[in-house]
Amino acid sequence: MTKVIQNFLPFYDERPNGAKVRALVLHCSAHAATDMIEVLRERELSSHYIIDTDGAVWQLVSETKRAWHAGESRWRGMHMLNQYSVGIELCSLSLGQETYAPAQLRSLIKLSRQIIRHYQIPAVNVVAHSDIAPTRKPDPGIAFPWRMLAQKGVGCWYDIADAEKMAENDVAILLAQIGYDVSDLAAASYAFCRHFIPSLVAIDKDVNHLVDNVYPSDFVLPQPYLPILKACAYRYGRLKPRR
Repeated sequence: MTKVIQNFLPFYDERPNGAKVRALVLHCSAHAATDMIEVLRERELSSHYIIDTDGAVWQLVSETKRAWHAGESRWRGMHMLNQYSVGIELCSLSLGQETYAPAQLRSLIKLSRQIIRHYQIPAVNVVAHSDIAPTRKPDPGIAFPWRMLAQKGVGCWYDIADAEKMAENDVAILLAQIGYDVSDLAAASYAFCRHFIPSLVAIDKDVNHLVDNVYPSDFVLPQPYLPILKACAYRYGRLKPRR
């Protein structure tokens, strides 16, 4: 088991009857752990865990309870993911735009594997805050190493060869097959790029500006990158989450 520092917050409630943990939501915030805890306290919010840059793990809410971390969110038929998820916050002063510390990632992988194994969370339900709330959130950011984590058993990645197995070319349909809410197609497309094609996402050195300007409203996925989207949709379509 991962060693954790317990510092419980009172901002949680019971999971609704019948709501099982089916997802792991990964976040980041531009604060050190102790500062983040105070910010959460002031805003009456919470996450189940925080992982500091040195790899220290803090637990704020029991996994059996519904922490208040995801807000308005949708993913693969789930609405309001607080009900169905465990949330982990990472400390990142750049809001995930600069490389994460190796010690922090080691702790994240270890803790995530424990959670995934315990709740039998499918790879397709290991998600970014930006995946489930694409109009509102940019975290855990373009520097988050999704491919490496997938290789370590945390999350899902694609095989570009699978693009040829997917006949569909409609971006909205492909994004929806992965799990995105496509009611704002530009936001969903940009969130997809944050996760899978971070080179297409602009760096914003002003973190406060980034928080309020999550995506360009006129963003369209460039046609040369459509095969990556198709390969992801094929992969996510084949991995059916447990109900």
